[in-house]
Amino acid sequence: MKNNRRNFIKNIGIMGTTGLIMPNIALGNTQENEIKSIKKVRPKVLFFDVNETLLDLTQMKQQVGKALNGREDLLSLWFTTMLQYSLVTSASGQYEHFGNIGAAALQMVAANNNIQISETEARKTIIESLRGLPAHPEVKNALAQLKKDGYKLVSFTNSSNEGVKKQFESAGLTEYFEERLSVEDVGKFKPFRDTYDWAARKMDVKPEECMLIAAHGWDVAGALWGGWRAAFVSRPGQQIFPLAPKTEINESDLNKIAAILVNY
Repeated sequence: MKNNRRNFIKNIGIMGTTGLIMPNIALGNTQENEIKSIKKVRPKVLFFDVNETLLDLTQMKQQVGKALNGREDLLSLWFTTMLQYSLVTSASGQYEHFGNIGAAALQMVAANNNIQISETEARKTIIESLRGLPAHPEVKNALAQLKKDGYKLVSFTNSSNEGVKKQFESAGLTEYFEERLSVEDVGKFKPFRDTYDWAARKMDVKPEECMLIAAHGWDVAGALWGGWRAAFVSRPGQQIFPLAPKTEINESDLNKIAAILVNY
């Protein structure tokens, strides 16, 4: 009698466990399939960062390095100092053109290395180095492919309106974009969340309908934390921030990213 009761309870336990396990397995598969299907839904707008993502900065680095007496080893420090003080500016409720912040950062790095550069010289160096940049070799083909496939392409940069206009004219990129968005109009630099929210509102789309394509880990992180989708262009020397959410796409150039997106 006791053995029969024990076996009955054991069998009920197994059935109960199976009943719990099987739906969870099925649910897990469903959730995985849903995630995959969500990723196949086309973003309504593709937002492109400009410097490094679309434009090759080699020429700029050479000019800034020349201003630093040939100290190209200081270029990374200059760029991170520029980003740091753009964030300081926004966090303090202020705004200054990105090029002017770049020039100020150039003066700071130079001074710390006993190199004298006046404000006028620094601003001239940054303006001239940023405005004649060529596009990366694959950029035009990738943009043409995405545009032909029906995507809405929008540039989204920390540079000024005038600056990006001249950059696109020089690089021959104007025709590919329906809009050019600059943080100058919102007065706050990326990666502040307010800036991504503003860009989505500007294009009349929800955050989840936006995809940022960028070659900067900080930019991609800001977009993802702002509820956007993201594709990372892993240009040489660029890395994804490990603590940020995972990007949907991670490829070495825009042609590879475009090849994925046209299949969405």
